Amino acid sequence: MYGNSSPFASRTHRASAMYSKVGLETDVLNASPHRLVSLLFDGVHDGMTQAIGHIQAGNHEMKNRSLGRCVRILDEGLKAALNLESGALARDLRDLYAYLCMRLTHANLHSDIATIQECQRLLQPIREAWHTIGDRSETKRVA
Repeated sequence: MYGNSSPFASRTHRASAMYSKVGLETDVLNASPHRLVSLLFDGVHDGMTQAIGHIQAGNHEMKNRSLGRCVRILDEGLKAALNLESGALARDLRDLYAYLCMRLTHANLHSDIATIQECQRLLQPIREAWHTIGDRSETKRVA
């Protein structure tokens, strides 16, 4: 109910959560623009996976939070970062992200695991391609 910041959580649990948060914040502060987008893709993927687990556990509040976070990442992060003047690919991604937001909202309203899995299948190739591009650019910089 209270999440990791609960005053009732054990001291070890709170310390672990704080350590994870500091690690993520450090990663974000030191990240390249490409890495930031990778983190957004990872956040959406993790949120959808968590939402499925929350639906299976019957935890509707946490399902709402997870899917709401996914929609915000898609809309305010990935979609907002697109340069729509760069061509058709950017416009296609904008439309895909809008579709995913709509489907995840539907999944949230109906606790629909199949719809979340559909969204995962649609986003996964783009996420993998983005990670591959990053892996290649890192290899070129090192060489």
